[in-house]
Amino acid sequence: MVSYATNELISSSDFAKKFGTYLSQIKDDSVEKLAILKNNKVEAVLISKDEYESMKEALDKVGYKREKYSIDKEYLKKVIRTTQAIEGYSEASQEVKNRTKDLRKKYGIKVSA
Repeated sequence: MVSYATNELISSSDFAKKFGTYLSQIKDDSVEKLAILKNNKVEAVLISKDEYESMKEALDKVGYKREKYSIDKEYLKKVIRTTQAIEGYSEASQEVKNRTKDLRKKYGIKVSA
């Protein structure tokens, strides 16, 4: 989790009023980042262009891709349950085939396809 110094936390209304001042602080590196608060929660972080580009390049090197689409959790649960059911059916089907094979062998039953 990222921590912020007191001088790096600013309200969104203060940020709007003093945008130029805060932009200057970022540009001249007097602060590394500025966390913009809305209702006492960090909603955005302002960093320099150079810092952003360095971070982006590092992420690109390791192959990180931000997901453009999120998967609905309920849909994902249904897919998992369906997959589990299919796997269960497959296992049961194999068990039936094995038992049938054993019974054919035991009783000498030959079935042609």
